[in-house]
Amino acid sequence: MSERNVSRVAVFLGQTQPAVSQSLKKARNVFGDPLLVRSGHMLVLTERGEEVRRAIEMVLGGLSEALLPASTFDPRTAQTRIRIAAVNCFGIFLIPAIGERIRREAPQIAVDFFAPSPNSDLQQELGAGRVDIVIGNWPAPTPSLRHSALLHCGIACVARADHSFLGPGPIPLEAYLGFDHVSPTPGTSAAFSPIDGRLYQLGVQRRIAMSVPEYSLIPAVLAETDLLFTTARPYAERIIAASPPGQLRLIEAPAEFGEMNLYMLWHERAHFSAHNRWLRGLVKSAAKRFDLALHSAEIAGTLRGRMTQPLETARS
Repeated sequence: MSERNVSRVAVFLGQTQPAVSQSLKKARNVFGDPLLVRSGHMLVLTERGEEVRRAIEMVLGGLSEALLPASTFDPRTAQTRIRIAAVNCFGIFLIPAIGERIRREAPQIAVDFFAPSPNSDLQQELGAGRVDIVIGNWPAPTPSLRHSALLHCGIACVARADHSFLGPGPIPLEAYLGFDHVSPTPGTSAAFSPIDGRLYQLGVQRRIAMSVPEYSLIPAVLAETDLLFTTARPYAERIIAASPPGQLRLIEAPAEFGEMNLYMLWHERAHFSAHNRWLRGLVKSAAKRFDLALHSAEIAGTLRGRMTQPLETARS
């Protein structure tokens, strides 16, 4: 099921090709499904075959963990490479903090951070051990994976200073949908977008007039167009602060969006792994520090706003 090639499996197992074909025939009888079917020159999994592959992968992963000798895992001496898929808008805050902790606690461990692709099968990547953890912010975590909340924050829009929306307070959803938008993900990738995924839940859709390959391009695009960009509020504030004064401005997102949640996902096969437990604890600690700083800043900002109100308004 993983290789999807009978001849290659025969070589790996040291068996003949007819013997492997006979095993596949037995599996088809057991599961009452072809499992693998030909598509051109390739074999592809049927829907039932994909279900069976995931179930068996989980069982074999747990069995492998059980049969391994118990390890204490010492990050100070461990020599391995870990891979973390992390969404970009939070990566700018979390990746340096996570990287600093890894370098301090486990100097011989190498780490690869990368943004999850809309075409990635993250469950398969986690199940196969090619990815250690995923840090995501789409509307709901994949139910078949283990997950843990990391932080939450508000959602805001960024636009050119002279953008045509002039109203105070949050932009109404109807007005929001009437504008054109720029996004790091195309509209067809709602599953990987906390914004388009939430709109899908609300039964509406925005018009993404432009998608770009990297977050770093968005400030320049906003400065030259009338497009609207929606993201986590801390990231919105950061790109406005990093732009020339008066070039960009913040617009409160529609109230229907609620808050953006960030969480960590991992596969059942790695749940009891000593090194994966250490990594999850490290990420959670780094995220907690950022979460505390984020909400402390929000509280301080609210208090400053109240202190600058007229006395009569403050009393009321």
